[in-house]
Amino acid sequence: MPERITSTRDLARRLGVSHTAIQKAERVGRISREPDGCWDVEHVHRDLTASAVPGRSPMAVSGDATPLGRLTLARLALGVEAQRLAMDEKKGRLMDLAAANHRVDEVAAGMRDAVLNWPARVAGQIAAEIGRDPHLVQTILQEQMHALLLEVADRLDSPASSETDPRA
Repeated sequence: MPERITSTRDLARRLGVSHTAIQKAERVGRISREPDGCWDVEHVHRDLTASAVPGRSPMAVSGDATPLGRLTLARLALGVEAQRLAMDEKKGRLMDLAAANHRVDEVAAGMRDAVLNWPARVAGQIAAEIGRDPHLVQTILQEQMHALLLEVADRLDSPASSETDPRA
C-alpha cells in the first residue's frame, strides 16, 4: 500500500526538499495531490524526479535519464550546432546555395570553353607531328570532343539525378 501523507511539510522532509519547493511544484502542475487531498509519497517522488532540472534540483537524476533531461540535452546540442554554423558562416566557410550554384555554373562554363577551344589550339602541332592536314586533324578532334561532351552531359542528366528535389 502506498504511503500517504496529509502534511506538505512532512512530505518535503521525507523527500529532502523545501516546503516551498513542494508548493511551487504543485502550483505549476509538476505534482498533484490524490483525490482525497493526501500526498502519495512514491507518486510525488516519481513526478518530481521526472521533471527535475539537472543542476538545479536535488531530485534530479543524471542528464539523460528523464524526458526533461533528454530535451534539455537536445536543446543544448541544437544551440551548440547553431553557434557552430554561425561561426562557420562568419569565417566564410559556408556559402549561400544560390551563390554556390552560380559559382559552379561559372566553373563549368569555363571548363566547357577550354575543352571546346582545345582542338583549335593543338591541331596544328599534332598535324605537323604526324604529317597530316591541320584542318582535317582539327575537325576530327572537334568531333571527338563534342561526342565526349555529349556523353558527359548524358551522364549528368541521367534519370537518377533528374528526380524531383525533395527540398523544392
